[in-house]
Amino acid sequence: MLSPKEGGSERPNTPAISVDSLVKNYGDRRALDHVTFDVHRAEIFCLLGPNGGGKSTLFRILSTLMLPDEGKATIVGCNVVTAAASVRARIGVVFQSPSLDSKLTVRENLLCGGALYGLQGTELKQRMHDAVKAVQLEERLNDRVESLSGGLQRRTEIAKCLLIRPEVLLLDEPSTGLDPAARLDLWAALETLRREREVTILCTTHFMEEAARADRVGIISAGKFVAMGTPKELIDTLGGDVLSLSVHQGPDSLAQQINQRYGTSSTVVEGEIRIEHPKAYELAARIAGDFPGEIIGLRIARPTLEDVFIARTGKFFGEQT
Repeated sequence: MLSPKEGGSERPNTPAISVDSLVKNYGDRRALDHVTFDVHRAEIFCLLGPNGGGKSTLFRILSTLMLPDEGKATIVGCNVVTAAASVRARIGVVFQSPSLDSKLTVRENLLCGGALYGLQGTELKQRMHDAVKAVQLEERLNDRVESLSGGLQRRTEIAKCLLIRPEVLLLDEPSTGLDPAARLDLWAALETLRREREVTILCTTHFMEEAARADRVGIISAGKFVAMGTPKELIDTLGGDVLSLSVHQGPDSLAQQINQRYGTSSTVVEGEIRIEHPKAYELAARIAGDFPGEIIGLRIARPTLEDVFIARTGKFFGEQT
């Protein structure tokens, strides 16, 4: 088996993941449009985007399952195209679709996974011990996978990836199908891996609350990054609470009048007027008083990453085609 130190130009100061102007086309449709970003070592980075936005295509390129049409990507200094074997020796990959044998126990799945990696004997036993301890599965080794909850199955998949002691862990929609409690447990395990083992973690997600736990978030839409930064940095760009107005008719005309009267930068998204403002409650009262009969509903909320997406794209967070 290839040693994690072979086949690459690993340097401590290089990013764990570096992507430079990646392009991928499916016929006439551009799935990735000159995507560029870095992921720091021992960082949890979330790719947040709607289905069809390009995150799964990017994930497949990084996991060496797909070739880009243009651009370059490296993982710990190894090119995902020209040094794919070296990349695979350094990464653990958890796909959205399960890869476990449900009729086998956790222990048996790990033994099979270790054998495929070329591990055996004392070395495999030690790595299995370390892996299950990292994701808190010590008491479940003899349980059949089919008897485990979705969250425990996902942690078993992560344990299997940890057998090769990866420097980078790639996870595609890891919380899909999990209940809220299982999501919390999964993220606690990921944060422990990052903190105690300095594993770099990149995951794709469409869950806002999941992305909000990452160190940094890249929001992707229609094959392009529309925002990147820490969750707090991204939310702070909105400059205040979000005021949403539902109107009887003519939202574009009313939005223009509101902008002219109050100096705001309101936008219309799918028939709803949206305004980010530091004094949203005061502004709401003024608008209701100045435009009686035109407002049929309003709500005020603290901004979220979804509001960042709406502000950058002019669309609600949903599937893209």
